[in-house]
Amino acid sequence: MASRAPDRSDDLPSPPRLWTAAQATDRIRALEELLPRLRGWVVRLREVHGQEQRLAGFWGAEVGAADHPDHELKLRLDAEWENLTRRLEEAVAGLRTEGIELKDLESGLVDFYGLEAGELVFLCWQLGEPRVAFYHPLDGGFRNRRPLTPATHDAAPDRETAPARGSR
Repeated sequence: MASRAPDRSDDLPSPPRLWTAAQATDRIRALEELLPRLRGWVVRLREVHGQEQRLAGFWGAEVGAADHPDHELKLRLDAEWENLTRRLEEAVAGLRTEGIELKDLESGLVDFYGLEAGELVFLCWQLGEPRVAFYHPLDGGFRNRRPLTPATHDAAPDRETAPARGSR
């Protein structure tokens, strides 16, 4: 049985969408509304966790007993934790299905899959920046950000899907 040489493109992610800088910039307004909401959920998750830790530290395993005076509080905190966690996971998963990666919620760092000089890259944006104007390699990070070339930055929003495997 002959073995097939591995195709380099098999190692590349297959994003659901490639963004142009213009398309990504158009998406910023919604992200400027979403990111603070997500941060608020994370803050509340920390508060809920702290409350649960205090209950557990004070009462131990007894707090889980149905006849315990703080049992209802524990149930409410557990339900809130599950609800916030689910909402946060759904929001991040929704972004990923769009080809958007949330890299750092605290700083509002977001990457969009895109192309720069024919290479699959992350178009990089941070909360507070007026537009998407930087990129970095998929295996690089914020420190590897480079300005987009004028051709990429000014590209018309005409691509909605990832290129075929063979065209990468």
